[in-house]
Amino acid sequence: MEFEYWWLLGFPLFFGLGWLAARIDIKHLVSESRALPRSYFKGLNFLLNEQPDKAIEAFIEVVRVDRETIELHFALGSLFRRRGEYDRAIRMHQNLLERADLAVEQRVNALFELGQDYLKAGILDRAEEAFARLADGPHAVEARRHLLEIFEQEKDWPRAIDMARRLAAESGESHGNEISQYLCELAATETTHSRPDAARRHLDAALEENRKSVRASLQLGDLARAAGDLDAAIEQWKRIEQQNPAYLAVAAQRLLDAHRDAGRAEEGLKLLAGYLEQYPSLDLLDTVFQLTLEGKGAEAAYKLVRDELRRNPTLLGLDRLLEAQIVAAGSPDRRRDLELVRNLVHSHTRRLARYRCENCGFKARQFHWHCPACGGWETYPPRRSEEFDLAP
Repeated sequence: MEFEYWWLLGFPLFFGLGWLAARIDIKHLVSESRALPRSYFKGLNFLLNEQPDKAIEAFIEVVRVDRETIELHFALGSLFRRRGEYDRAIRMHQNLLERADLAVEQRVNALFELGQDYLKAGILDRAEEAFARLADGPHAVEARRHLLEIFEQEKDWPRAIDMARRLAAESGESHGNEISQYLCELAATETTHSRPDAARRHLDAALEENRKSVRASLQLGDLARAAGDLDAAIEQWKRIEQQNPAYLAVAAQRLLDAHRDAGRAEEGLKLLAGYLEQYPSLDLLDTVFQLTLEGKGAEAAYKLVRDELRRNPTLLGLDRLLEAQIVAAGSPDRRRDLELVRNLVHSHTRRLARYRCENCGFKARQFHWHCPACGGWETYPPRRSEEFDLAP
C-alpha cells in the first residue's frame, strides 16, 4: 500500500480539534467550580481537617445559598440522624418533600429517609405513616421491615405476625422464630387474663412455627402445672433438652419444684445432676448445689462443686465451693477466714454473673427473650459472661 503524503496535512487539523475540545472542558470545569459557593470548599476543608461540626455548618450554608443541591440535603439529613440530631434530620427531609420541583424518585427517597428519622426519634405513629406510604415502591421491603420493628416496639403482636408472614412470603426469608415469639407474647397476655385455653392455642401455634421454641415449651409446662398436671408439666420442660439444652438452666427450678410437689425430690435431683454432667452450666450448677446442700448436707454439696470445678474451672463455681466450706466449717476462726476469701472472690464474680447477647454482646443481669440492645429474639442464652470467655 502506497503512503499518501496529503494525509500529513490532516495531522495539524486533528491536533487543533483536540486542543480546542480540552480548552472547552477546562473552561466548563472552571465555570462550575466558580459557581459553587465558597462554603462548599470550606466544608471540604473542615472535613479533611477532621472538624465535622464546622463542616456541617459550612454545608448548611451551601444549602441556604443554593437550594438545588439535592444530594447535599440527603447527605446532611443522614448525617444528622447518625449523630442523634433527629430534629434537624426531620427538618432537612421535610424541606425536601415540600419542594414542588422534586423528582418522583427523589421524593420517594426523601419520604423513606424521613420515616427512618421518625423511627429513630421514637415518633412511631408518624414513622408508621411514612413507611405505609412506601408499601408499593422501590423501598417496599425495607419499609415493611421497619413496620415490623414498629409493631414490635408497640407490642402489637397480631399485626407483627401478619407483617412477618408477608415478609417471609415476599422475600423468602424465614421468620418462624420471630412469629413463634410473638405468639408466646400473646399467650402470656392470655395467661395474665386467666384464659389458659386461648394461651394454649397460641403456644401450639408457636410450636408449629418453630418446633425448637423453648419459650413455648416453658409456658406450656407452666400452664400444665397451674392446672395441677405435674407429670405433663415435667414432660414439657424435659422436651427442652431436644430443643436447645443450653436453656435447661431456665427450666431447672421449675423441674425441681414440680418433682418436690409430686413427692419425687430425689428423682428431680438425679435428673438435674445428669443434665449438669452432660450440659455444664453455672445456673444449673447453682440450682443443683442448693438442692444438694439442703437435701444431703454441706459435704455432698462440696464434693459436687469440687468435681464440677475440676471439669469446668470458673470463679463462680469457686464461689459456691467456698460457700459449701463455710457451711461445713467447724471452728469460728476457719469460718471467718473462708468468708474473707469468699468476699474477695465474690467481688469479682458479680461482674461475671451477667448474661450476654450472642448477637451484639450486650450484657445484663437479667435474662431476656428479646435483647434490649439489638432487638434479637432468643439471642440471650442463659450463660454467664464467664462461660462465654471460657468457651472454645
